[in-house]
Amino acid sequence: MIRSPQMTVMVDAVMKAARGLRRDFGEVEQLQVSRKGPGDFVSTADHKAEKALHEALLKARPDYGFVMEEAGIVEGKDKAHRWHIDPLDGTINFLHGIPHFCVSLALEREGTIVAGVIYDPIKDELFIAERGKGAFVNNRRIRVAARDRVADAVFATGIPTLGRPHHQEFQGLLGKVMAQCSGVRRFGSAALDLAYVAAGRYDGYWERGLNSWDMAAGAILVKEAGGYISDMNGTDFTPATSDVVCGNEAMHKALLAMVKLPAS
Repeated sequence: MIRSPQMTVMVDAVMKAARGLRRDFGEVEQLQVSRKGPGDFVSTADHKAEKALHEALLKARPDYGFVMEEAGIVEGKDKAHRWHIDPLDGTINFLHGIPHFCVSLALEREGTIVAGVIYDPIKDELFIAERGKGAFVNNRRIRVAARDRVADAVFATGIPTLGRPHHQEFQGLLGKVMAQCSGVRRFGSAALDLAYVAAGRYDGYWERGLNSWDMAAGAILVKEAGGYISDMNGTDFTPATSDVVCGNEAMHKALLAMVKLPAS
């Protein structure tokens, strides 16, 4: 288990935000029966969780900058460090009372993600990783799956949502992957998809149109669990990456060959 001061700050902040989400999730389940629906309530829950994270991290590291899903970019005095925050990854699941969502937090240092925390408050699973120190879930070290046959693999992906591009392209890629693997899953949380690859539950994962707060914590989890992660052209992951392919060495290579973007 990682017990560095940096990880203690991150876990404490994530847990503070998660307590509110867990409480609010119980309320949103009841709102499913209302005519108005839970949309406004969920938006409030999202902002409250981000505020809790921002305040806790600002207190602990007052000079660090922020990249936040709701509040955007906040520059800090310390230009070398930035937090990447997703207070509620899996918002649509939360909105519909589906118990699969998380809080995601990563630390960037001089352009490289050096630590990540992903917490699923419903399943009480805490995924953590720090550069050079490995990846863990609830104090147990995790590794990417060892499978090397695509025919045996289960991959995860994300489907482009309403108003986003790439629907037709996605259908073509999905068909190529489905024809070769054991199965494809779509659970609705990019951060947890990456955490599940790190834990060996999925053999690989691909998706387009993501942001740093969706992927940053999961990316270091995958790397520290022995996996490979890149964009869909095979370029190494950075905080500026907007699409992702990952898995163990064999699965990353095979999945990348199936979904690699054509040369423009």
